[in-house]
Parts: sequence; C-alpha cells; structure tokens
Amino acid sequence: MFLYPQELTTDNAIGAGRVALAFEYDGRGFHGWQLQKSGVRSVEAELTKAVEKVANHDVNLVCAGRTDTGVHASYQIAHFETSAVRPLRSWVMGINTALPFDIAVHWAGNAREDFHARFSAVYRRYRYVIYNSAVRPGIQRGQVSWTFRELDAELMHDAAQALVGEHDFSSFRAAGCQSRTPIRFLEQIKVTRKANFVVIDVQANAFLHHMVRNIAGALMAVGAGNQSPRWIHDILLAKDRRLAGVTAPPHGLYLVDVGYPDGFGIPAAECGPGFLRPWFSPSENSPVRPTHIHPKQKPVDAS
Repeated sequence: MFLYPQELTTDNAIGAGRVALAFEYDGRGFHGWQLQKSGVRSVEAELTKAVEKVANHDVNLVCAGRTDTGVHASYQIAHFETSAVRPLRSWVMGINTALPFDIAVHWAGNAREDFHARFSAVYRRYRYVIYNSAVRPGIQRGQVSWTFRELDAELMHDAAQALVGEHDFSSFRAAGCQSRTPIRFLEQIKVTRKANFVVIDVQANAFLHHMVRNIAGALMAVGAGNQSPRWIHDILLAKDRRLAGVTAPPHGLYLVDVGYPDGFGIPAAECGPGFLRPWFSPSENSPVRPTHIHPKQKPVDAS
C-alpha cells in the first residue's frame, strides 16, 4: 500500500492533537463513506466507532474524498482531533481490532495543526477496472466492472486525452452534484489493457460527483465502437450531462492515491488495488506529482 511501510512500534507516542490515518476498504458492503441514517452501513460510521473505542472519546473524522455506494479505496486519508496519547501500535492495531473485516487501517501519525485531509490535498487519483470478457467474472464480482463487448483500449486512451487540462466538466457530473464549480484540472488519464482487464487511470486536482464513472461509461462506448473518439471532445464542449451516455457501475472504481505537499509528512501511496499492482511498473504505481498546483494555491473543495 505504501512505498515506505510503517513499522508498528510501541515506543512512538501519537496523539494529543491532530492525528491522520491511511486506510483501505472494500466498498461492496457500504453505502459510501458518508454517515447515513440509522441502520445503513457507511465507512465513516464504522471507522468512527473504532477510533472512538481506542481514543475513549467522541471524534469527528474528515476524509480526503467521499466515495459513493459500492466504490472502493486502496488508499484513503482521514484526520481527527484527540486528547488521547497512545503508542503507534495501539492506534493501528487497536482500531483494526474494532473494525469489520472490509476496512483496514495501515498507517497512523501526528499531523500538523494546519493539515486537513480534504483541503490540503493537491490531487486525487482513481483507477477504474473493467473485466472485458465474453463470460462474466465470478470470484471478482463486485470488485470489477464487466462488459462482454470487446473494448479497444488504445482507442479509449486516445479519445481520453481530450479531457486533459482545465475544463468545465458539466457533461460528466451527476445531476445532484453539489460542488460550487464544474471546473477541474485533469492532470493525466491513461487507458491500458492487461490481458482481459482494461484499466482507466485518472488523476486530477479534484473530481465532481460521478465524474470518473461518467468518463468511464463514455470511454467504454468509444472502446466498443458505439461512438467515435471525437465524441469525447464534443460532449466535453457541450457541457450537457444528457449527451454523455451511461454512468459506469461503482464496483469497478478505486480511490488509489491522494497527494499532499511533502511538508505534511503523509506517506506516499503505491497505487492499487493490490490484485492489479503487479501488472504495472513501480513508476506507474508511484505518485505522479502535479505540475499545475502553485505552492500558495488553495485546493478546490471536492472529492
């Protein structure tokens, strides 16, 4: 999960201030990150209960990006305030003992007072994984998307380059998106085929609600030959969600990296998910530092 794994010691006291966590989860059993009405599972609710058990007081978790129902994370960051002081091992192992098996904390550390899991982030990176085969998946059902239509990954990649840069992504935002602006800077997007899997790897300063899934749905239409590569450029300029086609299923989507300025001390991610990490080189799995963020620029408020 990390380029530099953390040694879980008992002589490293953490707490009495702002604490950051890095963790992963299987989104299949959750109605997204955000706290829901009573009786509905969310990642926030489960993780909050576990942290409170170790801290022995109420906490308010703030995450880097709120994922939707069924969406996974191989690298997610959150922070909270605590008056408790615990050894590093007690935080990580204690929280994991209190968590259900579909969430796991991998790192904990004191954060600077000005660190904010959401607003300090300068980029987010997602991977959308498509199983492209005539026969549906069995073992990986719920972990990947699936289409039986043969996809041309090279054509998808070429078409996707129209999205790189700063644009109005209104054509790729959900109708209920609450962001104040549809403007985002998409740093890079790559589409590659690995045997029967097609992987869309996309990084931006932030994303709109359903933005990655809508991009994936549009690119799959191009890859299947139902639309021309030029179509991606045209619907981007149209700024009309009704023209962009279907939203791809949530279970193929993974939050794989969140980037912060080096001074915050948040560990670098080795992008996942784990089952596809060996298919890519170390450089492809390493963080891609953005070139468009000015050191004094305030990041946008989005997932």
